[in-house]
Amino acid sequence: MERRVVIVEGGARESSVSGSPSSSCGDVDGLGSGSGGVDSVLEDLIGVIEKAGSYGGYRKTQKKECLNLARRLRLLVPLLEEIGETRHAANFPGDALGATLDRLRQAVVAADKLLKQCHCGSKIYLVLENEAVMSRFHAVYDKLNEALDDMPYDELGVSVEVQEQVELMRMQLKRARKRRDTQDMELAMDLMVVLSEKDGRNVDNAILQRLANKLELWTLCDLKAETAAITKLVKRFGKDAQNIRQITGLFGKFKRIAGYEEPNAPDCSFSSRTLEKLPSFSVPHEFLCPIALEIMTDPVIVATGQTYERESIQKWLDSNHRTCPKTGQILDHLLMVPNYALRNLILQWCENNDFELPRKAMSVGSNGSSSELMKQVSCLVQDLSSSQPDARRDAILKLRALSKVNPDNRILIANVGGITPLVQLLSFPDSKIQEHAVTALLNLSLNDTNKRVIAREGAVPAIIDVLQNGTDEARENSAAALFSISMLDENKVLVGSANGIPPLVELLKNGTVRGKKDAATALFNLSLLQANKSRAIKAGVIPPLLDWLEDKNLGMIDEALSILLLLGSHPKGRSEMGQLSFIKTLVEIIKNGTPKNKECATSVLLVLGLHNSSFVLTSLQYGVYEHLVEITRNGTNRAQRKANSLLQHMSKCEHIP
Repeated sequence: MERRVVIVEGGARESSVSGSPSSSCGDVDGLGSGSGGVDSVLEDLIGVIEKAGSYGGYRKTQKKECLNLARRLRLLVPLLEEIGETRHAANFPGDALGATLDRLRQAVVAADKLLKQCHCGSKIYLVLENEAVMSRFHAVYDKLNEALDDMPYDELGVSVEVQEQVELMRMQLKRARKRRDTQDMELAMDLMVVLSEKDGRNVDNAILQRLANKLELWTLCDLKAETAAITKLVKRFGKDAQNIRQITGLFGKFKRIAGYEEPNAPDCSFSSRTLEKLPSFSVPHEFLCPIALEIMTDPVIVATGQTYERESIQKWLDSNHRTCPKTGQILDHLLMVPNYALRNLILQWCENNDFELPRKAMSVGSNGSSSELMKQVSCLVQDLSSSQPDARRDAILKLRALSKVNPDNRILIANVGGITPLVQLLSFPDSKIQEHAVTALLNLSLNDTNKRVIAREGAVPAIIDVLQNGTDEARENSAAALFSISMLDENKVLVGSANGIPPLVELLKNGTVRGKKDAATALFNLSLLQANKSRAIKAGVIPPLLDWLEDKNLGMIDEALSILLLLGSHPKGRSEMGQLSFIKTLVEIIKNGTPKNKECATSVLLVLGLHNSSFVLTSLQYGVYEHLVEITRNGTNRAQRKANSLLQHMSKCEHIP
């Protein structure tokens, strides 16, 4: 049976360690209130608050909340100091004061543990369990406020200024407690795409890079720290827990795109000592030949000022090319000037890093050297424009295969001018040629630079045309290509303005199962742009999503609810959902769905209800109340939080049962 690791409200059990918290990510030690009476408790309280403010470097997903909590804790220090100075003169029982301070101490310890976890815990774990972590912040806010409810300011002789400061802090905590959740939907969908199986397709590197940047998992230092944090999770919960496997799998992807790997290490074995840089990535980018993608041994400068490996650029020129591969500019002359300065830098770097220069260009599988591959790809690109149908078909099939298996090939195909003829073939009358062309462009679009080039070459309208009129596979891959291209915000605008959303909605309605999934992913990504939300709603995206909710065999309930949650922020979307008896469907899912279904449905109902109380009243008529109460007891962490928020909102509406 699978186990899923969750962060419970009180946090995982922690063992004590000695030493400074600023230099260790060990667990928090207890305060030991019995060691010296009230004075000792006051001293310990101030010490823990100082600890809590010393961590810094919080994980990005909770950084703002952590900084605010640490700042608010520091506002308690003047109160504690005044109590220490005035309590002997105050006519207040010591045992009563001790009980009050003990409640405050428990709240401060809980805050300290939470801040420590956000400082040195796994970044991936914290983002996957963000809802549970946020619920712990809210629990800490409640504990602090409850502890301060009984603080006898007047009896203890606390100054008015300090009282006002503490009350201001309490007001801030209450506001933070009521603050609505602003989930990063783009981050959520990126995680959904990366963690789901995509029928053997490669995950778009742009998604992984965006996630890595958001989670700040890019440098060797970051990856080593994450390795240590995940190692602790694996030891504590076991490698077979569901989200531990998700964490380790996703971390492996991050290491690969950053150019690191763990030699000969199994998937769930982690050691920062074995985290090494891959040779092709460890070489500084400026030392790599743009054609061969290998460190240069004989760099030369061509007429455009670009530098290449002599052998690679010579083969390019020998193939009757008269352009610069990197810039596409026509070369004024074919002279090559040795780049001695760069060569000296390369030699110095190799010596310092114990790196051996290759004696010949690196090999690429069974195709021989990279320069030979460059020549082969160049010939294939030329054949795309051949008048011979067999040569053209053979060329596009080979380019499709090459662009799928190797990220370097995608760069090479684009550098030798392969994108333009592929875009032109999207309009070719042969449907199979269209299919191969759009699939090759999908593969090439996994490179960020290629995304821009493909869009600049006018591919978007042609891809949309294939999406409308192509074969089933061509339509599927067209939808996937639009998703990949629209990872860049400027291309979201381009796809929407080119009327690309209606055919995606049509595929959502009538496509194959894979086509529907590709259309859903693309529509979610495009709908991150407000203008595209309106286009999607106008194109009729909501009815097929509602059909998905009722089709248990399709297995797309969570995906449909994710899109509807996004569209629920648009007034027209909310209006149409209400007209389609959507609330009744949501209540049925909250009642009978899987734990994840219930979580998503509760989130959607909360968004709708916060904008329009009639949705809440309608859901109450369908009997949602008792099911929400059940979710607060037995639902997922996120579902519990959403259900609690929804029940609180219901209490403000009329006709509560």
